[in-house]
Amino acid sequence: MVSQGQSTRVVYVMGPSGAGKDSVLRYARRELDGRYPVLFAHRYITRPQGDDIEDYIALSPGEFELRLAHGLFAFDWDAYGWRYGIGAEVDLWCAAGLTVVVDGSRQHFLKHRAALTQVLPVHITAPAETLKQRLIARERETPAAIEKRLERSAALQPVAPTLVTIDNGGPLEVAGSAFATLLRQLAG
Repeated sequence: MVSQGQSTRVVYVMGPSGAGKDSVLRYARRELDGRYPVLFAHRYITRPQGDDIEDYIALSPGEFELRLAHGLFAFDWDAYGWRYGIGAEVDLWCAAGLTVVVDGSRQHFLKHRAALTQVLPVHITAPAETLKQRLIARERETPAAIEKRLERSAALQPVAPTLVTIDNGGPLEVAGSAFATLLRQLAG
């Protein structure tokens, strides 16, 4: 698990499917463009690389298990039939004094929040109807699977004293700028 110094932050981004987390992350990454000591961690997923917007590294289940067995993940979890991981390289980045942004899971956060005390949780969300329309537009799942995701979205609400919530139900520029501003403040 991430070990950090007092001045180092891990920004743990989470939110329901369809909230536009990847779009907000991509927006902030472009805004910061290496001018601030902020790095964005890739996710490792056992889902084959597709045409979706998410920037991740696809691993076979065997490759994932090999990395897991050798302690190469700082975080890992299962969701929707896939395995997800955040590489242990984030520990090195934190040790170097960088702010590290990870795209995590609400369920993982809720399960491990006691151990994530120095992590700033950021919940990116959008209204239920917006989530539904975005999930339909992705064309990745059946209507039944979409309804299951929406039910899960309503049931999994992160709670933490330091939780930052960003609504991405409107223009991307609003949510993206809010997140980029937060990262600049943390890195400054």
